[in-house]
Amino acid sequence: MASTEAASNRHRERKTPKRPQSKLAEHWTTVDGLDVFYRESPTPPPGAPVVMHVHGFGLSGHYLLPTAELLADDFHTLVPDLPGFGRSARRTRAEGLTLSSLAEAAVRFLDDRGIEKATLVGNSMGCPVICEFGNTYPDRLERAVLVSPAGGYHNQPLARAMVQLARDGGREPKRMMRVAAPDYLKFGVASTVKMFGALTRYPTLERLLSLPVPIIAVIGDRDPLIPAPTRVHEVVSHVDTDVTVVVIEGAAHAINFSHPGELSHIIRQFMADEPITDDPDSPGETKVIEIHRGAPRHSSDEG
Repeated sequence: MASTEAASNRHRERKTPKRPQSKLAEHWTTVDGLDVFYRESPTPPPGAPVVMHVHGFGLSGHYLLPTAELLADDFHTLVPDLPGFGRSARRTRAEGLTLSSLAEAAVRFLDDRGIEKATLVGNSMGCPVICEFGNTYPDRLERAVLVSPAGGYHNQPLARAMVQLARDGGREPKRMMRVAAPDYLKFGVASTVKMFGALTRYPTLERLLSLPVPIIAVIGDRDPLIPAPTRVHEVVSHVDTDVTVVVIEGAAHAINFSHPGELSHIIRQFMADEPITDDPDSPGETKVIEIHRGAPRHSSDEG
């Protein structure tokens, strides 16, 4: 036991930078014997809803911080690095890199924090993780915010997905590379192939539409990794699901990083069951267009 604890402490020392990356409080915990790094609202509002942000493929929670920080005073905000990503430890290169195991890790992290139910905000791969989470643990999911959901037919085969990812890189803010590059390098080639294969095979849309909670999907009209907004509208308009889809004009894939003001505004409105509108305080010419609203929200049903 002592040797395990000493090894854990050495891992944490190696992975902890000298300067904090965020205005959120930075912590470590141990989940199923693994060191897990996470960020949290420094002083969560008493009784505030829990909102956990779930990162994308090959990345840590670092690039989610621009949006998470803007929500930290309104919600009990959590931004973990899932096991195998970012600063958190991994069991082996062969284990833990499936969407079901990541969903299990997410619920085990909430167990560790003593949290029974949460709203999950995911980007890219984080969206299929949320779909797995919600379908496997429906009583643990309050709401789902799916930003640039990846996976499924549009990202197949793997070569096509890699081309899409490369194209997206040229559409993201240049500063995104400084945040993403260290995470991608740490994740490694072998893990990339394994995880990307699982992601592209995952039926994201089908699982999304089966979630038993209010859902909002936020997409950018310049995102090459998802179908065009017109195609998304065509698909979801035929289902009677509690889902709202909005488009942020000018956004690519990493909306949590590139458009945090607009996205945090949308999330606040969604959490309050308010109509989705553009944020007049966000810079630039970003507009939000609601292209589909499904069944009435739960709060409306109760009224």
